[in-house]
Amino acid sequence: MPFGLSNAPSTFMRLMNHVLKSFINKFVVVYFDDILIYSRTIDEHVDHLRQVLEALRAEKLYANFKKCAFGVDKVVFLGFVVSAQGVEVDESKVEAIRDWPTPTTVTQVRSFHGLASFYRRFVKDFSSKAAPLTELVKKDQPFVWGEPQEKAFQELKGRLSTAPLLQLPDFGKAFEVECDASGVGIGGVLMQDSKPIAYFSEKLKGASLNYSTYDKEVYALVRALAHWQHYLWPREFEIKSDHESLKHLRGQEKLNKRHAKWVEFIESFPYVIQYKKGKDNVVADALSRKFALATTLTSKLMGFESIKLMYAHDPMLKTVHDALEKGERVEKYQWSNGFIFKNGRVCIPESSWRELLVQEAHCGGLMGHFGVRKTLAVLQEQFYWPKMSGWIYQWTLSWDYQGLGGATIASLLSWIGSQRWLISFRAKNVMTPDM
Repeated sequence: MPFGLSNAPSTFMRLMNHVLKSFINKFVVVYFDDILIYSRTIDEHVDHLRQVLEALRAEKLYANFKKCAFGVDKVVFLGFVVSAQGVEVDESKVEAIRDWPTPTTVTQVRSFHGLASFYRRFVKDFSSKAAPLTELVKKDQPFVWGEPQEKAFQELKGRLSTAPLLQLPDFGKAFEVECDASGVGIGGVLMQDSKPIAYFSEKLKGASLNYSTYDKEVYALVRALAHWQHYLWPREFEIKSDHESLKHLRGQEKLNKRHAKWVEFIESFPYVIQYKKGKDNVVADALSRKFALATTLTSKLMGFESIKLMYAHDPMLKTVHDALEKGERVEKYQWSNGFIFKNGRVCIPESSWRELLVQEAHCGGLMGHFGVRKTLAVLQEQFYWPKMSGWIYQWTLSWDYQGLGGATIASLLSWIGSQRWLISFRAKNVMTPDM
């Protein structure tokens, strides 16, 4: 196809994808005539280069070596600086943003807004911060430059001039998602090891502006999951939440269509919740959904192993945890592989695990639909937490099961049974190999 025709770019892109299809997403990223080849070692890189160049030559496509860079550890690709450390903003673009004069026309605002939006993934809550400028670029909107616009302009310049280094995703590690909402926008951050990989933001409009605070927070989570679903669907990830929004949604006696749709979408992901209680932001609480408990718990699944972290912050179990961790004896309590047992029953800290276990025992489908006494009997045989009887009684009376699904506890019960030999030995101070 000759140059100049409207379909020429898409045709050329299709050709490049076809020629390099064996390498794309393995060690090649291609965008039209820009080909990025990435490798872990220099020997591996040489082999990757050879394969790509041979594939191009076979199709009579030849690289201009004057425009190529080989064996570098940092490269500018599609407006981003990519290195082994992560992704950052191109310094030349940072200088342009830093020196950008105050706009005096809608056209100038639109130019700045376009460049800033290109790097929005580097700025937390970009949409909320850029809202005054976004209003100006709307069709038939008069140009009015006041204090809100100047503040947004200067803040975006400052944020983009000092944009953080975004980590490259490591698909061998768990991702973390944290969301928030304001009056005019929603946002989120995708992380690994608490280091940002990308930021997401969206300006609220239409009916979403009238959502309650709780609904806006849940909506922020839904939009963030949809935005990063290609990262999140393959394996478990953590949702960092302040708990109240999800608690509010679960507490509804009857879900409306919007809430039901949101819950159905959220439950399609293999997530774990790590709750944050207000300003403390320390209580680690894991709720492993769907996939975590359906497999063997000894495989160190993220949700299950996180129970160990909760003991140190649980108001009722912290003292016991600290004593057992030091090797001290505590009457009726045992310590096994980081888990606390009381009289042979696993101690469940204050967390959404309690709700999950009661829900499954009461109406999860695995054991039938039990009443209060049967539910209590099943759980008390294997688990323990303070005031357990009253807690389960209140929950079973108030819970209107929505059929939202949940994990089974069959493997959990099996795991506890297999651990009891360790407890019996430890109670007699007999050393075991795993100690």
